[in-house]
Amino acid sequence: MSTKNIMIVGVGGQGSLLASKLLGYLLMSEGYDVKVSEVHGMSQRGGSVVTYVRYGEHVASPVIDEGEADSIVSFELLEAARTLPFLKKDGTIVTNIQQIDPMPVITGAAEYPENLVEKLRSTGAKVDAMDCVALAREAGSVKAVNLVLLGRLSHYFDFPDEAWDRAIEACVPARFLEINKKAFALGRAN
Repeated sequence: MSTKNIMIVGVGGQGSLLASKLLGYLLMSEGYDVKVSEVHGMSQRGGSVVTYVRYGEHVASPVIDEGEADSIVSFELLEAARTLPFLKKDGTIVTNIQQIDPMPVITGAAEYPENLVEKLRSTGAKVDAMDCVALAREAGSVKAVNLVLLGRLSHYFDFPDEAWDRAIEACVPARFLEINKKAFALGRAN
């Protein structure tokens, strides 16, 4: 099997690191060699967070270069647009439609781009966009956006529900397990 590449992108505090940990756990439990690399940037100040998840029979490096990502999982629309050059020609973007203003927008130095989903699709990218915040809220916590996104991403894998459940149980603290399982189920169902 050739190596597959997934980028998980977002803004600090959205839960992208838990998402990458859970995805890495799932892939290892399914027998793949897995490399995960985290790039934090100014994550504690609301800046970009990027995680690379690479898996296959043998993975030599944890880094994904431009044009190599099979999938981009994005917690925020502008982050999806920013990382578009990393997507393969036939790759898929699974994205939350949430918009979080970066500092230049907050200070008035720039405007948040309009119609980003349409602009992403106009490049030929396959874009799977949904309101993950609303589904996370329905699950019981807006902090569960990460599990909603993973639920949606699960459509692009051929792993049994039990494997996803085991990964969630292994990576999510017990007191948040019910909400996170519900968030995953809502993402998977939509």
